[in-house]
Amino acid sequence: MPKPFEFCRPATRKVVPSGPEWIHEVKYDGYRGRVVRDGAEVKVLSKSGLDWTWRYPMIVEAALKMKQQRFVIDGEICVLDVRGISQFDWLHSGRYNDDAQLYAFDLVALDGDELRDLPLFERKSRLAKILHRRPEGIFVAPFEQGEIGPSLFDAACRMGLEGLVSKHRDRRYRPRTCDWVKVKNRAHPSFTRVADQF
Repeated sequence: MPKPFEFCRPATRKVVPSGPEWIHEVKYDGYRGRVVRDGAEVKVLSKSGLDWTWRYPMIVEAALKMKQQRFVIDGEICVLDVRGISQFDWLHSGRYNDDAQLYAFDLVALDGDELRDLPLFERKSRLAKILHRRPEGIFVAPFEQGEIGPSLFDAACRMGLEGLVSKHRDRRYRPRTCDWVKVKNRAHPSFTRVADQF
């Protein structure tokens, strides 16, 4: 198995960046995790390093069906409703573990090659290729680029989504210098959950 490493984490901001160098993804409401495959062995690991392989069988099965034998994918573990919107309470309850999927937004290693030093747009391009005609259980995060960020955030809020994560397309995968920014919908239940913790 590849060596463990620290997750790249977005910083919370109030305004979505809008320059041409930014890409924007819908923020899914779930658990951050990574999927690691090394030949016939697959691990699903939490942000804190817990082994959740037993807990999310659909994600494991999807990883094993992929053509590539060795990879590390970063993403969000989530349970979707019929509209395709993530439902945190369903995930947190543990009653829908068999339905949980990985919303994949980064590829950190592939076929023994370390990819963290590549710019984000290259990592995303490789991720899209390996998830082309993906098996159910892992799906690639769509994104939009450039000036559309603020209007995309407004649309996400109207749809009742959690918010957006914006990322600089040229940055490497580095926990403290990755330039990932999250802007949350203040009307979304996740905003209240975070506020309650403080």
